[in-house]
Amino acid sequence: MSAADPIRKIIHVDADSFYASVELREDPSLAGQPIAVGGRSERRGVIAAASYEARKFGVRSAMPSSRAMSLCPQLVILPPRFELYRAVSADFHRIFADYTGLIEPLSLDEAYLDVTRAEHCQGSATLIAREIRRRVREELALTVSAGVAPNKFLAKVASDWRKPDGLFTITPEQVADFVRGLPVDRINGVGKVTTAKLATMGVQTCGDLQHVPLATLVKRFGKYGKRLSDVATGHDDRPVQASRVRKSISVERTFAQDITEMAAMAEAVDELVLELHTRFARIAGRYAPSKRVIKIKYQDFTQTTLEEPLPGDGQPWQDSADFRRLLAAAWPRGAKPVRLLGAGLRLRPLADEEESQLSLFEAEA
Repeated sequence: MSAADPIRKIIHVDADSFYASVELREDPSLAGQPIAVGGRSERRGVIAAASYEARKFGVRSAMPSSRAMSLCPQLVILPPRFELYRAVSADFHRIFADYTGLIEPLSLDEAYLDVTRAEHCQGSATLIAREIRRRVREELALTVSAGVAPNKFLAKVASDWRKPDGLFTITPEQVADFVRGLPVDRINGVGKVTTAKLATMGVQTCGDLQHVPLATLVKRFGKYGKRLSDVATGHDDRPVQASRVRKSISVERTFAQDITEMAAMAEAVDELVLELHTRFARIAGRYAPSKRVIKIKYQDFTQTTLEEPLPGDGQPWQDSADFRRLLAAAWPRGAKPVRLLGAGLRLRPLADEEESQLSLFEAEA
């Protein structure tokens, strides 16, 4: 950003328990009851979203429906209605478009807005976010949380800060102090394994991370080390991209210790598929899966992927047995201890959208 460029004003908007909230809006008689959206337990279904009432019982997304029912026997599990969710998402975007044309959808219920040059609300991003939240509540009978900050990384952190139904702003003057005390596990993309690795380096907060040399981070975490170094100081130059079409979606797990037994690998794949199901559910109204994919990274950092077409649009892909079968076929290519496994889907847009590239198993910040 040159000296002549204005300080960016980015809003991250995230609907609160979106699928469940839409279902509650459509059927007010469900109010006060623990509800979830997902597959039925007798069909090995998975929870895609849970209301806040259900979460009090420990029900979470990516959880097998049978486990959710054991935690909360009175849980009402509703089948997903993606056409409805897609229509509501379009209503969100109609409101967003009144303030800016720079809108980057991340899923049906989540988007970045660049309001740097917006003239509404005297150019105040916080006031724009407040007005968007009011209009969503009044016009759509739903709630969203919003974060306002000078970049995408901090805006997303801010939107989670006062969830549900909250608004939090990080001004440019507050960035240095805010990130200094920010726990590293609040960085999008930093999971349990990375958090544990950073802890062994004495790193608990972004302030701690600022003292680790870039070369050390790159050696330990590869390309992601540069990303960690940047966000540790609150730096993120990524633009809000109005056209962003996914080619794929995936989840990965890096093991604290390399695994050698196929049974342990298969168990890990089962867990990955549950998480993949939840992640895909957030975009199911915009994309259809076309292939399933398994990725293996061996002890020596060599890797292989194996994919297969799904048998026709709309066919179920969630059975982890199919991913385990791919795993069993792919592992002998290297036949070495495994340090990382990934499960993913190739995607086809359900609507005509401008083509852009997003590689499979790319880390998302």
